[in-house]
Amino acid sequence: MRIGVDIGGTFTDIVAVHPNGEVVVHKLPSTPRDYGQAILKGVKEVFDSTRSEAVEEVIHGTTVATNAILSGTGACTGLITTKGFRDVLEIGRLRMPRLYDLSWVKPEPLVPRYLRLEVDERVAADGTIEKDLDEGSVISAIERLKAEGVESIAVCLLNSYVNEEHERRVGELLREAANWTVSLSFEILPEIREYERTSTTVVNAYVLPLVRTYLSVLHKELHCLGVEGPLRIMQSGGGITEAETAAVRPVQIIESGPAAGVVAAASLGRRMGEGDLIAFDMGGTTAKASLVENGQIPRAVDHEVGGGISLSGRLMGGGGYPIRVPCIDLAEIGAGGGSILRVDGGGGLQVGPDSAGSDPGPVCYAKGGTNSTLTDANLLLGYLNPQGLGGGKLVLHKEPARKRFQDEIVSRMDLPEEEVALGAHKIAAARMVRAVRAVSSERGRDPTKFLLMAFGGSGPLHAVEMARNMGIGRVIVPPSPGLFSAFGLLAAGLQYDLVRTCLKHIQTMSPVDFSTAFNEMNEEIQSKLPGAHLELRADLRYTGQSYELGIPVSTEIWDNQKIAQLQSTFESEHERTYGHRAENDPVEVVTLRLRAFLPAPELPVQPIVSGDSPAATRLAYYGASDGWVDTRVISRPALGESMETGPMIVEDYDATTLVPPGSSAGLDALGNILIDVG
Repeated sequence: MRIGVDIGGTFTDIVAVHPNGEVVVHKLPSTPRDYGQAILKGVKEVFDSTRSEAVEEVIHGTTVATNAILSGTGACTGLITTKGFRDVLEIGRLRMPRLYDLSWVKPEPLVPRYLRLEVDERVAADGTIEKDLDEGSVISAIERLKAEGVESIAVCLLNSYVNEEHERRVGELLREAANWTVSLSFEILPEIREYERTSTTVVNAYVLPLVRTYLSVLHKELHCLGVEGPLRIMQSGGGITEAETAAVRPVQIIESGPAAGVVAAASLGRRMGEGDLIAFDMGGTTAKASLVENGQIPRAVDHEVGGGISLSGRLMGGGGYPIRVPCIDLAEIGAGGGSILRVDGGGGLQVGPDSAGSDPGPVCYAKGGTNSTLTDANLLLGYLNPQGLGGGKLVLHKEPARKRFQDEIVSRMDLPEEEVALGAHKIAAARMVRAVRAVSSERGRDPTKFLLMAFGGSGPLHAVEMARNMGIGRVIVPPSPGLFSAFGLLAAGLQYDLVRTCLKHIQTMSPVDFSTAFNEMNEEIQSKLPGAHLELRADLRYTGQSYELGIPVSTEIWDNQKIAQLQSTFESEHERTYGHRAENDPVEVVTLRLRAFLPAPELPVQPIVSGDSPAATRLAYYGASDGWVDTRVISRPALGESMETGPMIVEDYDATTLVPPGSSAGLDALGNILIDVG
């Protein structure tokens, strides 16, 4: 038996697949004070029901590292760097996510200035040592950091990516001096760009003690439950790795949870024969969007976490902490079912970005929540079943939600209750469209040419409104949408990534240069993941540009024709992304990247059992033109293959799908709900 465990801000989702293909799903509230408790409780309940079966592996998508950054609860971290580079973290790239917002404040560095210490040494850009390491300056820095009670240390010396001798020695001295965790930049990110390398190494150091402890305790407690199989973790790049590796390089799992949903969407899309999808995942706390193009998951090497919108790519930045590791190209924004509603000083309705989460949760949960949320608004609109979510496990209390909504929101606006609630629904959709556009139109892709695959506990409820805003014609809601990311964990294979800086003009590189670099990387990767399939990419740019485009290249024998083809492919991709090419400008090869992976299992399929439509209706509000409509409420199995006109509400165990007036929906052979937006 294989078990996938996905932690969200509101719910923890568990999917178990038996050797015969049978699927067991389980959903329970997350435990933010100790996320591991919900995992252990859920796994125990699943495991106890099939005690005779051994667990082959537990694959976990975790937000522990991300939450530590967002909440500022990481380790007390120090930084040791080359003399003269103490302020790299604060200087950064001088970029701002909101150019005309004078009130915007840049996030404080994860390492305060008094814990950023310099050592005397210098390595040139070609790797030659210009000044030997002054070990006395290292000892002085160590004593200072010990006196300040530092728990974790990042080391990033100038040009250590081409010659790590000095950085390696600093690491040795640190490990001899105290029992703290140490992150060396040549091990974390052996790549050009001092700021990004420093920031990535600091983020790794900041979350390392917390992640290491969390994974170690979780692994031991799973073992106590009788789970003998290995614990594996989803990486930001869409592959899985051993927990022991993640505990050393936690920066690789910052976007662990969101990646699983995209993997699931791509796998299901291939099975459906649909290669161009926008994967949209909305849970209780955040909404995530990514593009699947020609059946392939786009990957990026730039990502920011901790800003108002977390996203990968090159078109926006400066609002968070940059990390430069392989990651699925996605955007994440604070907009979920638990997003808190408020009226601002100008009388405008605001949705999020802060969330009530699962503890205390929305007012309708009756668990102590005092802030009206998007879930409360959807309940008052009639979109959610008051009898409860999760098969009735979570009863929704409508009257307390209404009273709080009236007192806190409606009383401050000159509108009827239903119009204010519908306004919250539409504002949330508009905010989430921002995430979709960040991975489509801002990447040079037309979103109207893609299908929208909506999942997560709240995604199917808002999908049609979003699709209408973007001109997308069809929405797909997969089976078990609220647990879809947990299914994706079981559709990912082991993966390992390597990177090497090249920084040469492509016109001066010979086939031998490419072959030598690739063979060296291949030898290293075979020791990490024997027998893996390989994907080689080269980051190219026109000379003088600051950012590159990643181009897939052949791993076969190199010749001059293939080098010319690589340059031509780059220029075509540059024109597709930016709208122009510069054929007479020289092209640089900046970085070579190797991705090694083992074949991924097929996405588990949960069969949809046919059934009759329950005799149920519920009043739901769709705006001034349609008003309150007595809406048919059905289960997914009761939806026929022929398209049925809305309005209707389709209720699953783990999510609710809204088909508003003007739209129609039907069920395909795989159990997906297909919605023609209209």
